[in-house]
Amino acid sequence: MLVIPGWSGKDTCDGITRRDLLRVGGSAMFGFSLANLLGLQKATAGEGYAGGPGFGKAKSVILVYLQGGPSHLDLWDPKDNVPDKVRSVFKAIDTKLPGVKVTEVLPKISQVLDKTTLIRSMSYTPIGLFNHTAAIYQMLTGYTADKVSPSGQLEPPTPKDFPNVGCNITRLKPVTVPMLPFVMMPRPLQESGVVGKAGTAGFLGRAYDPYYLYPPGDDMDMSKMERIKIDDLRLRTEVSSPRLERRAKLRDTITNGMPALEEATKKYDLDEYYAKALSLVLSGRARDAFDLGKETPAMRERYGRNTFGQCCLLARRLIEAGTRFVEINWPKVANSDNHSWDTHTGLTQRLKNQAGPIFDPGVASLIADLDERGLLSETLVVAVGEFGRSPQRGVSTSGNENNDDGRDHWPYCYTALVAGAGIKRGFVYGKSDKTASAPLENPVHPCDLLATIYHSVGINPSTIVYNHLNQPRELVKGEVISGILS
Repeated sequence: MLVIPGWSGKDTCDGITRRDLLRVGGSAMFGFSLANLLGLQKATAGEGYAGGPGFGKAKSVILVYLQGGPSHLDLWDPKDNVPDKVRSVFKAIDTKLPGVKVTEVLPKISQVLDKTTLIRSMSYTPIGLFNHTAAIYQMLTGYTADKVSPSGQLEPPTPKDFPNVGCNITRLKPVTVPMLPFVMMPRPLQESGVVGKAGTAGFLGRAYDPYYLYPPGDDMDMSKMERIKIDDLRLRTEVSSPRLERRAKLRDTITNGMPALEEATKKYDLDEYYAKALSLVLSGRARDAFDLGKETPAMRERYGRNTFGQCCLLARRLIEAGTRFVEINWPKVANSDNHSWDTHTGLTQRLKNQAGPIFDPGVASLIADLDERGLLSETLVVAVGEFGRSPQRGVSTSGNENNDDGRDHWPYCYTALVAGAGIKRGFVYGKSDKTASAPLENPVHPCDLLATIYHSVGINPSTIVYNHLNQPRELVKGEVISGILS
């Protein structure tokens, strides 16, 4: 289901009431409502920012969000000559970068590291952030939440929340073609019963929420991307393109005869945005982008015939079509079993036979495919979770039970992978200590990574936005990681 949320009978901070749900192409009121939604995207990204290396090189962003917190020691940052409870159960293998190793869980990613930067010094000290939801909120919004229990659980999403990074970007950098600005798939962010936290536009208003592509099926259903519904982006059979265009002209006639309405809506430039709303349906661009059947069977196999692999392939198709921001949420509840990264128990089997074989070809193919098509130079790819895993197996750091084949939450040191759009190729930034417990060099806070994402798309990270109380807030309080930019 492709869900385009509106505001349920309430006013946004811009003072406009929206419908609870817009179905593009299906409603007689479609033009006015979606035009309002698109109209609210106008904003400035701040002036007087010096920029610097990498500034504005990214036309689009693909965020691979690894909810659950993958083990850096068992993927990206294996250690030798350490106690048995610290050493990964997986063999370290060579990569395209001399002297840089990853584990055998990532054989395909090992062959594309020459196109990426590994940040091995992600780190922060938790303040009620030991569990997933609060840490996810910080990673994706740049702010800590007001209400955090000792376990790190949060209240459900509210209109007071800080916006997801993608919502801020698509507001400040609207798409320039008739295309969906921000797509999130294939499932919500989730820890236990808290669903969707950090996945909304929060105080910006529902007009800036992502387009949620959540096909039916549970997390163990690896073929759910075959059931993508694109009917919401198709004209009904009884409404032809000329007929819809005639309706547009009728709307213009009515509007021109209503000076009061025209004056009231003048500041929203509705004529301009109505045209964009209309073109989104008439162009067919979005509908075509969602059609994975247009890819060859070989390409689909390359990415992996599973939910995550097909999301990575769809992300490439979406940014080719003009989408500004795509967020792929790891297709498993953060604190769960099987291919979840939350490996308190069963780490060996789950990484070797479940999560690894899904993750490795999906990300490796995405990076290589973008590079082959000449798109990597203008697309920022980021793969990161909310934290890493404890250096010692079988110890508790968050109050959860862990066995000898499990690691607990560890925000003090972990790894992110970034590539494209001004990011240095074949580079490792930062260094962890002997047991990957803490950074030895160049610690990077999650807010620094967010600041770098904003910088890469040409937005000053210190740009001021106004929250639900009309209080000024910076997009993020972080420093651009200049050492990874070229």
